[in-house]
Amino acid sequence: MSTPDSKVLGVVLLIRHGDRQGFYQDPITYTPSNTAITPLGNAQSFQLGQLLRSIYFNASSPSFISTINSTIVQDDQVEIRADGGGERGVIFNSAVSLLQGLFPGTADYKTTLANGSTITGPLGGYQTVPIESVNPDNDVSLEGWTDCGTFITATSAFYNSSLFKQTAADHADFINALPPFLDGRPATLVDMWNIFDFINVNFIHNATFAQNLPPTFREQARALADFHENGVFSSPQENGIGNLAGQTILPSILSGIGNITDSTSPLKFVLEAISYKPFISLFNMTGVDQMNPQLSGVVEYSAAAALEVRQPSSGGEPVIRFNFKNGTDDVFKTYNFLNSTTDVPVSTFVNALTPFAFADIPTWCKVCNNTQDRGCGDLVTIAPTVFVRTSDRVSPAGSGAIGAAVTLVVMFGALALLSFTGLLTFGRRRTSQRIGSDSGSGIEKDRQAS
Repeated sequence: MSTPDSKVLGVVLLIRHGDRQGFYQDPITYTPSNTAITPLGNAQSFQLGQLLRSIYFNASSPSFISTINSTIVQDDQVEIRADGGGERGVIFNSAVSLLQGLFPGTADYKTTLANGSTITGPLGGYQTVPIESVNPDNDVSLEGWTDCGTFITATSAFYNSSLFKQTAADHADFINALPPFLDGRPATLVDMWNIFDFINVNFIHNATFAQNLPPTFREQARALADFHENGVFSSPQENGIGNLAGQTILPSILSGIGNITDSTSPLKFVLEAISYKPFISLFNMTGVDQMNPQLSGVVEYSAAAALEVRQPSSGGEPVIRFNFKNGTDDVFKTYNFLNSTTDVPVSTFVNALTPFAFADIPTWCKVCNNTQDRGCGDLVTIAPTVFVRTSDRVSPAGSGAIGAAVTLVVMFGALALLSFTGLLTFGRRRTSQRIGSDSGSGIEKDRQAS
């Protein structure tokens, strides 16, 4: 049951990318191949942006966020981050298309020059919205599982488990019938995510393939892919390595919620453009999939989870409502989570998840038993005290400060590492620049310091 008569203060959104071309990832290391977004994927993301605008930026909507300028984007009111790792431009380009729907072109996007002439942005006042492209080589928050030895070991152990072997045996007839439809790809349960992705992509884009595929094969492959990915990207314990994708994205989620509950912060709209993997881990860590089994598994293209921060009209502490839309053909629905049948107080959410949240490189190096990638080799000589993870609790009164605290911890850890490795020097130009506000193009590009 949702809290009645509450006002939306802001929202943290998790968005999966739209439709794309075929994509292969190593079933052990999850090292990805390249892929590209399709026109369908761009259209799906654009449509999702329009929907989000109608929900949060429309004054007649019950979920209207009144503190955001919905006509001309204000950089300090929105934060957009996109995974720049495995699927590369697919996730970033999906975010670009979504933002075109969220902040459409407007004749109000104009400027008057010194000579008195007025210039409107091209394409009917097209607005560029800044997007932070998160490169996993130096930021693990959106893709912490790659190059993680502990994760690889756990994945291999899952494949060797009695449950996995029994599932393979139970579905042997189906798996053995797959080769004619796989174009030479291996037909094993270990490769089942890649099998489903190949079938799904061709079912969408190849008419001959779709006509020849037996009617039940796509859904059978999907069910086994769900089993496969749930086993890889979840753990029974919140701090288990299978939940790594959720653990590393949590600091930015908590920071966003902290900003939303802080009346002095203008930031009220946070969007994380990601792959399907953090959804699985977060749904497991928050109990979403246990309380709503239909949400267990790989989410659809353009799926969207909304953590709405709401202020009850009766006063008191802000609460969080979890809404989810599983792809383009679904609609937003409210789901229970964290063992609650109503909206969850912010302090409850923060206290439950903060102990498992980290995105700093030193902690990642320790958790993943990595001494060479992402700067881990340079940390060998640093005192082991950097590997401290706090589990302090916060009270309802202090929940509004969580965003600042998480941000400072992550920022100082990142600055220390970058300074140590020579990737950042103080008093000189930043090594990465977010472009796309009043002075940019909407794309963040890594740059070397000059």
